[in-house]
Amino acid sequence: MTSFLDPFIAFVSAHAWLAYLTLFLAALLEAVPVVGSVVPGSTIILALSALVPGGELKLQWVLLAAVVGAVLGDGSAYWIGHRQQREILNTWPLTNYPRLVEESESFFHRFGTWAVFFARFVPPIRAFVPVTAGALGMAPAKFYAINIPAILVWAPAHVLPGVLAVSALHEYAGLHHHGHVGKHIWILTVIAVAIVLGAAVWLVRRRNSGGVAAAKPPV
Repeated sequence: MTSFLDPFIAFVSAHAWLAYLTLFLAALLEAVPVVGSVVPGSTIILALSALVPGGELKLQWVLLAAVVGAVLGDGSAYWIGHRQQREILNTWPLTNYPRLVEESESFFHRFGTWAVFFARFVPPIRAFVPVTAGALGMAPAKFYAINIPAILVWAPAHVLPGVLAVSALHEYAGLHHHGHVGKHIWILTVIAVAIVLGAAVWLVRRRNSGGVAAAKPPV
């Protein structure tokens, strides 16, 4: 894996704009219904943040790419829901994910307007709450008044852990930036945690789906 990461880091260093574009798309697609539930946007942002301490990427541009992508992604989903109202929740491809649509609607009813804020930190519901907010008639001014501050908290919360962790490894563990060891450790850790969490969520959802199916009376 490290033999793959070294050329990757060198490539990013030489083509930083592609990394910023990737960060932008990761944040944007993560807010798109259905797509956002399968695109590992948070994992990509957390992993690429490891390249800030060594100078391959600039912190301000990483944050800007993540913020702009998230604002456009959430805003687009919201306006689709706002224009089509509840009809959008009963059309393809959302009809293929009735459980997530139901969860996002319940989440919205439970927390009210604050659901827009909290959902930013709760995948995969994050990909469904903006469109649900629009479909349920949330006013645009109220949506953006909650959504933009949420994104301004969410972006640093995804970028700074990697920056601080890699910086700490180089500062206190005696690792050198040119060796990329700190970056390897952080990126591999992020990928491993994402795989474990993804598998755990999949198993829980599969078990719950099985329990619901078993509870239904035979026809």
